[in-house]
Amino acid sequence: MKNIDTIGHVTGKSVYLDDIPTISGTLHAAVVGSAIAHGKILKVDTTEALRLDGVVKVITCTDIPGENQIGGIVEDETLLAEDEVHYQGQPIAVVIAKTERDAHKAAKMVRIDYQELEPVTDPRIAKEKGLLLIPPRSFSMGNPSEVWSHCKYIVDDSIELGGQEHLYIETQGAYAYPVEGGYIKVHSSTQGPTAVQKTVARVLGLPMNLIEVDVVRLGGGFGGKEDQASGFAAMAALAAHITGKPVKLVLPRHDDMRMTGKRHPYSGDFRIGLTADLKILAFETTLYQNGGAAADLSPAIMERTLFHSTGSYYIPNTRVTVYSCKTNLPPNTAFRGFGGPQGMFVIESAIAKAAETIGVSAIEIQKANLLKENDEFQYGQKAENVNARKCFALASEKFDLENLRKSIENYNQNNKYSKRGLAVMPLCFGISFTNTAMNQARALVHIYQDGSVSVSTGAIEMGQGVNTKMAQVASILLGIDISRVKIHSTNTTRVANTSPTAASSGADLNGNALRIAIAALKKRLLKVAAELLECSDDELTIENETVIRNGEPTALKWNELVKKAHLKRVALTENGHYATPVIYFDKTKEKGHPFAYHVYGTGVVTVTLDCIRGTYTIDDVYIVHDFGNSINPLIDLGQVEGAVVQGIGWLTLEELAFDPKGRLLSNSLSTYKVPDIHFAPKSIQCIPLPTNGPELAVLRSKAIGEPPFMYGIAAYFAIHNAIKAFNPSYSIKLTAPLTPERVLMHLYQ
Repeated sequence: MKNIDTIGHVTGKSVYLDDIPTISGTLHAAVVGSAIAHGKILKVDTTEALRLDGVVKVITCTDIPGENQIGGIVEDETLLAEDEVHYQGQPIAVVIAKTERDAHKAAKMVRIDYQELEPVTDPRIAKEKGLLLIPPRSFSMGNPSEVWSHCKYIVDDSIELGGQEHLYIETQGAYAYPVEGGYIKVHSSTQGPTAVQKTVARVLGLPMNLIEVDVVRLGGGFGGKEDQASGFAAMAALAAHITGKPVKLVLPRHDDMRMTGKRHPYSGDFRIGLTADLKILAFETTLYQNGGAAADLSPAIMERTLFHSTGSYYIPNTRVTVYSCKTNLPPNTAFRGFGGPQGMFVIESAIAKAAETIGVSAIEIQKANLLKENDEFQYGQKAENVNARKCFALASEKFDLENLRKSIENYNQNNKYSKRGLAVMPLCFGISFTNTAMNQARALVHIYQDGSVSVSTGAIEMGQGVNTKMAQVASILLGIDISRVKIHSTNTTRVANTSPTAASSGADLNGNALRIAIAALKKRLLKVAAELLECSDDELTIENETVIRNGEPTALKWNELVKKAHLKRVALTENGHYATPVIYFDKTKEKGHPFAYHVYGTGVVTVTLDCIRGTYTIDDVYIVHDFGNSINPLIDLGQVEGAVVQGIGWLTLEELAFDPKGRLLSNSLSTYKVPDIHFAPKSIQCIPLPTNGPELAVLRSKAIGEPPFMYGIAAYFAIHNAIKAFNPSYSIKLTAPLTPERVLMHLYQ
């Protein structure tokens, strides 16, 4: 079925934050950001700004009634800078005015004197200076140092991996207003309503029950609104609290790009050792994560990098260490894949470099080392229901991989200045928050007297179709038409203590909470039905809005059953609470069972390279993906296609650029290139792996948001292979993104 929001989107009726009707007297806020990347604040002069007609107030850190602290994992980030600034764009003040135009005009009139200090933007330099956000962490298995002598091939190299701008359509924003009774209501463009509620309460010095956060939908998130929405919501709430008026804060695109964190760039060194039969015997790597000026979610992202640093492969001897480095850039944050893509890029780079050194195809090394049942991951979990080899084999068969490779070889032999390349990306991605406590969710369900159903969960709709899946879960489990189900906004007064919609777990966690609530309601309804039909409730179920007895329809319909239950004073409201079983992780040992299950797949990407200009096209993407038992193949396929294009963009076109002073150079769509309709692959063919999904996936339908992003990694290596076809002496340079400028340099190395 289609996404239930489709008609609203295409007709312009869907309500986003900036579409919310404003209350009379609403004020507008603009953020004053630091002009330098590192320095002491000597003076903040608001005199000129306050003289501007329409300006109500300029808020600084001294106006905060609670704590000037918004750090989540580590308490190291102020809402508004106090004595020192640590990145360009860091919020120092908030201007409140009667119009949005006046607020932004006044923000430019706030004068700030600085004593500028030398910024650090390179994570390796930060590490040398001892500038770390948290202590380093390592995962290991076996003993690499003892087995290098047993390796026939040993390859060392380094990687430089760029970040990525989220570029969600809807920028960061919030609308806050005081409500009778002394509390504040906040509409926020956030993936984490509880995080916003908690942050606002802390900044205002109020208990959480006086802060209500409501989210209808987001115009995109991709992780950028998991944590960083909280600060901007807190600014709007602070302004509303101080002025006693409604306040709206919506960042202009340039401010959003300048003030917010991105996908983490990584720098790293690796060593890989293989036996004569291409088995990877040992793998060691040291990575330097560019965390930016504050921790934000960097510690958790660093952890996910560790979890996925061996990709889809079994490697018996490993040691992977990550340093989370503090630099004078905006605090980098969650982005689709959450550190997993960076970890997988490194192991794929090591395999590509080893293949080049040995003189074989990287595909041969990949194939020889894919995970098997009961293989152990370096974090201690045993691989179960492993579909890595099944996906690889099916992709090879369905897409005729051998003939595809031969056709590319023939093309390259017959074309001098146009070359084609191919690469394969196997996928293994763990599903669950790696912070075990976050793997919980709640759902509130009301069945009304007319048989209609109201559902509230902690899931945030941001274009991925989670509302549709929640409606499907309710419809399927209650046995009623989906038109009866209404999915409401995510609201902290209806569903409290939510985890953010992230880690690809939104449907699993909230869907399972919904399943539990519905099971309790259905049990009560069937008990009533059993009394009416004078039989045992074990004989009954509900299908197509009809009570079924031993497989045969009865005369008792859904509407009548609900009415009878209400008259019998049966509770038609239920809360469901779900906590993912089985999972745990011991950080003192770096071992455990952190994931409910893994998603597998294989992606094949072909490219064509113009060897005169250095430009390239992504020709075809062929995918075999492990959806489990998808409850909505149309939505899931859309997620695959979007993720692949976003993954390709990360490693090819999307180049984040900062100058040595920490100023963002790629600060607009004229200087930051994302894939458009002309760059997107000519075709994306995705076929599902025939398999049964795991019990811990909602209705056995596997998570879909993040895993397909990794297939984009194959495009990067396909381009390298095309370069190699033109310039056989070329030695792979593992720097990303692989922009046309870099390609041209490599072609004529």
